[in-house]
Amino acid sequence: MTMLQIIIQGRGGQGAQTAGNLLAKAFFAEGRQVQAFASYGGARRGTPVSSFIRVDDRPVRLRCDIERADAILCFDASLLQGALLAAAHKDTLIVVNSARSVADFRETLPNHRVIPVDGLAISRRQGLGRIVNSALLGGLARAVGDPPLPALEKLLLEASPKLQAENVAACIEGYRAVEEQLGEAAV
Repeated sequence: MTMLQIIIQGRGGQGAQTAGNLLAKAFFAEGRQVQAFASYGGARRGTPVSSFIRVDDRPVRLRCDIERADAILCFDASLLQGALLAAAHKDTLIVVNSARSVADFRETLPNHRVIPVDGLAISRRQGLGRIVNSALLGGLARAVGDPPLPALEKLLLEASPKLQAENVAACIEGYRAVEEQLGEAAV
């Protein structure tokens, strides 16, 4: 496998940093080499925050920001602009927390591969309120094809401080939502 580079973008308080840490742990648990680091900007609730993850089968020695992402996980669709989109190339998978349709994103971002996941609706259905991390991680895992869903499920059971079953259910639902979209795109 070639190195996988992922950017997670959110706003302070949304859980983007936690999602980055969980994703890094899931890859590491699968025996992969992982580098994870964050950028906090203003370091207060509501300001943009980023998490960066590199995954490879060999040691990761690159020590700079990710300028060309293979995948982007965006917790807030309003952040899909500027520097974040500049890090995306034509093959970058962008998983975004949004109730908008794929067709809507094709109109507004025609040069990008955007896969919306309504993380908020999933999380509310699963009893997690506004906590969308698990649903979005499931969606990203399916879009990228890694880490395997059982690895995420195991990690969420071990790492979630509470509502473990709900977090696992949200992860599975996010995974299936992207699987459904990818299946429709193949038709």
